[in-house]
Amino acid sequence: MDFQLSEEHRMLKDLAERFVREELIPLEGAVLARDAAGQGIWLSPEERARIDEVSQKLGLWGLDAPEDVGGFDLPQVALIGVNEAMGSTITPFTLPPDSPNLRMLMATVNERQREAYLAPYAAGKTISAIGISEPGAGADPAGMITRAVRDGDDWILNGRKIWTSRAEQADFTIVMAVTDKEKGSRGGMSAFLVDRDTPGFNILRRIPMLAGAFTYEIALDDVRVPGWKLLGVEGQGFAPMQVRLGTRRIEMAAWCIGLAQRALDMMIEYAPQRVTFGQPLSQRQAVQWWAADAATKIHAARLMTYHCAWKLDQGQDVKNEISMIKVFATEMAWEVLDNVMQCFGAMGMTKELPLHLMAASIRNMRIYDGPSEVHRMVVARNLLGVKR
Repeated sequence: MDFQLSEEHRMLKDLAERFVREELIPLEGAVLARDAAGQGIWLSPEERARIDEVSQKLGLWGLDAPEDVGGFDLPQVALIGVNEAMGSTITPFTLPPDSPNLRMLMATVNERQREAYLAPYAAGKTISAIGISEPGAGADPAGMITRAVRDGDDWILNGRKIWTSRAEQADFTIVMAVTDKEKGSRGGMSAFLVDRDTPGFNILRRIPMLAGAFTYEIALDDVRVPGWKLLGVEGQGFAPMQVRLGTRRIEMAAWCIGLAQRALDMMIEYAPQRVTFGQPLSQRQAVQWWAADAATKIHAARLMTYHCAWKLDQGQDVKNEISMIKVFATEMAWEVLDNVMQCFGAMGMTKELPLHLMAASIRNMRIYDGPSEVHRMVVARNLLGVKR
């Protein structure tokens, strides 16, 4: 087994770390001030334009997009270090294009959709969202009731979606809907490309979330979608959706590693300087064990995540591994952040440090894209042969 990254992938990791250190972390002061003022976390148009320009010039766009649409077609293993770096900052910025929806498009588009949707998305010219969850159907897609019914060559969509990120900004949304009620998620679920200005596609409300983020609730009222915007094969939308979810879960694991590593680094720097009862915190056994346990679990999470990415690149089945890393990395990072905040005492409770936003982001990830309990259920079911 070779535990070394290739030279190319190591250089990419170093480049991403430098980009975060020099361009994103310096913006954290402004982001923290906006959050403290109750405005959520966001970047000004000027800030975003500058880091868009810098990141594109550095060659950090389209890392896993196909080469024939201007991407670099890099494997998942190459992206772990990039996502670790991107996860280590609270500055809200995603390198275009966002990989999960990209991977779903790559797995399903026909030639017309490739030109109209995949190519501009891969080039960072458009923003996408995906509507999966519903008010009565979250982690269990079998509860989905949004329907798509044929009307001539078109489809008519009706239903509700919730917890949809970027819906207000997205040029198009991938909407999951039931096309065969009898089959449901087992051959009766399809995906559709719905443009932002489509009549009947209405954003009902913006929902403030932890970590200064927002999601949206969407109403689909007789939304007419041209037949050519059915994404993939009718009734076979569940598997590509899982490709999308799996990609996000690997990203989340890497983000959590980056967050936990940064928090640990902050504690390592702070603990020797803070003196209580005549001794630096670094000499307290509790703090020493926090540091040792954090380093150990970060190391374990990193190895697990790289192994999962490698298996995925080899075309192997990673259903268990993806659920394992989603649970382990998010729970690990939550524990590390809690201990680091405890080490910082009252300062750890303030909105002057990034720790609270880091912790809140991790708390979100313990729910997003499948809560820990569901992923444990998946692993247990696969191990024990339990039928659904």
